[in-house]
Formats: sequence, structure tokens, C-alpha cells
Amino acid sequence: MSIHIIIDGYNLIRSSPAFSRAEQQSLQDGREALIAELAAYKKIKAHSITVVFDGTGAPVHYPQRDLYRGIDVRFSGPGQTADSVICKMASKEREKALVVSSDRAIMRFAQSVGAAVIDSLEFEERMAMAMMEDAAGSQDAPETESSPWNGTTRKKGPSKRLPKKKRKSRTRTRKL
Repeated sequence: MSIHIIIDGYNLIRSSPAFSRAEQQSLQDGREALIAELAAYKKIKAHSITVVFDGTGAPVHYPQRDLYRGIDVRFSGPGQTADSVICKMASKEREKALVVSSDRAIMRFAQSVGAAVIDSLEFEERMAMAMMEDAAGSQDAPETESSPWNGTTRKKGPSKRLPKKKRKSRTRTRKL
């Protein structure tokens, strides 16, 4: 199953030290730094990525939706917030969506409709790790976490097993 990563753009920019430094120059520089990093990540991992920004900070005469270097860039329309656009996308995608935000309201809503969620800083760390692994050429190494078999047939029982929603969410975030 392919993953559609939906990112709260300004939330990620402002929670990240690297992107917030670029944003201090100008809002456009912060957006461009984020999109460039996401485009590099998309070359490594072929997930579809949508980054959503509030339309109030959009450049003049900029389209509400644009495809830039393989990244779907969206600005919320008049009378909308980026949060409402993200929630609408998450409810449409459901299990296929992975929402990246540190906003607890967005995270709760996305989980309630079946989407996986990840904190902005954790997503940035995973992007950096994927790029380092790609640079080192270690992506051909077999993954040890992907195999659920632990070598025993002893039952663990329901008390030690995560709920089904959490197990599915964990599986999707491991693909990052």
C-alpha cells in the first residue's frame, strides 16, 4: 500500500531549527528550503507528498495548488485554514494518509479517521536518516525490523499486543 504524506507546512518549518533559520530571511525562503528537502526525500522514497500552507502567507498571484519538483504544494483558499485542508485530505485518504504535524487537534482528527500521524520533528529526523542511509549506500542492507517473526510459537496474549489501529500506524511510519 502506498503512503500519501500530508504535511502541515508552516508547522514543520517553525518547529525545525534548519527551516526556521531559512524562514527568518523570508517566508518564501522557508517554504523553498522545505520543498527542496522534501523533493530530495521523494527521490529516495517514492511516497506521494503534499505540503499544505495557510493561504494568508501565499505569494501574490500564486495558484492555490501547484506541483513543484514532484511535491504537491497547496495553499488554503480564502476563508480556509491549512488545518481544515489537512483534515479534509486525511478524511478522504484515511488509511493511506500519514499526517505530519505537531498540532494536537490535527493529530487527533487524523487518528480518528484512520490516518497515521507523526510529529514534525520526528518526521524531519526520519527524512535526515533516510538521506544519510542513501548517501552511505546502505539502503541495500536487509531490514531487521520488517520481519515480525521472533523465532518462537509461544503465545504472547492480548495484554502484550498493541491495538490494531496502533499496529497499522506503526507499520506505516516504519516505511518512512
